[in-house]
Amino acid sequence: MATSRALLRFLPASLALTLLVGCAQAPQPVHYFAEGKPEKLGDWHLIEARDGKLVTNSGVVPYDLAMPLFSDYAHKFRTVWMPKGTAAKYDAEGAMDFPVGTVLTKTFFYPLPAGASRNDKAVARTYDTTRDFAAGTAAEALDLARLRLIETRVLVRREHGWDAIPYVWNAAQTEAELARTGDAIPLELVDDKQAKEAFTYVVPNENQCASCHDTHVQAKRIEPIGPRARHLNRDYAYASGTENQLDHWAKLGYLSGAPAAAQAPRDADWHDAKAPIADRARAYLDVNCSMCHSPTGPANTTALDLRSANDDLRRLGVCKPPVAAGRGTGDRLLDIVPGKPDDSILIYRITSHEPGVMMPELGRSTTHHEGVELIREWIASMPGNCDA
Repeated sequence: MATSRALLRFLPASLALTLLVGCAQAPQPVHYFAEGKPEKLGDWHLIEARDGKLVTNSGVVPYDLAMPLFSDYAHKFRTVWMPKGTAAKYDAEGAMDFPVGTVLTKTFFYPLPAGASRNDKAVARTYDTTRDFAAGTAAEALDLARLRLIETRVLVRREHGWDAIPYVWNAAQTEAELARTGDAIPLELVDDKQAKEAFTYVVPNENQCASCHDTHVQAKRIEPIGPRARHLNRDYAYASGTENQLDHWAKLGYLSGAPAAAQAPRDADWHDAKAPIADRARAYLDVNCSMCHSPTGPANTTALDLRSANDDLRRLGVCKPPVAAGRGTGDRLLDIVPGKPDDSILIYRITSHEPGVMMPELGRSTTHHEGVELIREWIASMPGNCDA
């Protein structure tokens, strides 16, 4: 550094100033931590708040899911980074086989209602994402002037497996700090009609983060639950142009062995009214419930399999009595009763936000009203009955 400064003395003042400014602003490369839990999100150099935007570092690729997990109406900005020369191995059904060194981030945030500031508790309850991203960045940089950052979760692939590390953003929205024990943030949802709902946004602690990703309970290992082929198989608005995510990852060298996107599985968009109601409902249950309710998940003893690939109606819950739901049944007898959503345990549990009753057990403090209506409509449309 001293040598560099000495050389600058022999350059014209204007050029020397330009070089110094350029060096000062040049971002550091991504730092992969093979062990430990850095105190600040910025230590990773994956994403950072800069010039009024949340931006990604070189090689850090944003992505989204066809059907996002519901988290109290929070919006999410997801990224993936892998060491140079490595790639994830494609899997048509399960999690991709990511290489050691992979780092995934998921930033939870809310758009601000009109007239609100980040110092208020008010956050917008909206599905409109057009205000999330800074002008001219497509969907690659968040516009911090119009939103409030809450938390960023880091999922890092190390030699021993995956580690989940939670960070909470400070009030100034300049940095996120390690939150081993989680956090509880009082907020107020405000919809387009100015209706308000107070709630507490719960940042999970380290153990809770890991429990949601424990999709192989007997093997006692965690893994990513979002970036799977059927969830990633959708277009994304990159700064370079809109492209299918699976094709984009393959082009970047981040994915090997993948077929063309048209041959890969694809989840229905639950917002798409033109898609069959069953496809939309199954995609919703897959993303929100199947991490536990699968043959390998921690709820496998319930005999309820809510993966979109499951075609066994009994294991899907149709006319199936609960194994051990306790008061979570709401005095209902069957998981799903065709044509009768109000008689179905599934509706009772996803409607509730009472601890010990609500499903999923973690990750929300409010009821996803639109999601409940989707599942209600699906059950109401089912033919047959459970009389036999």
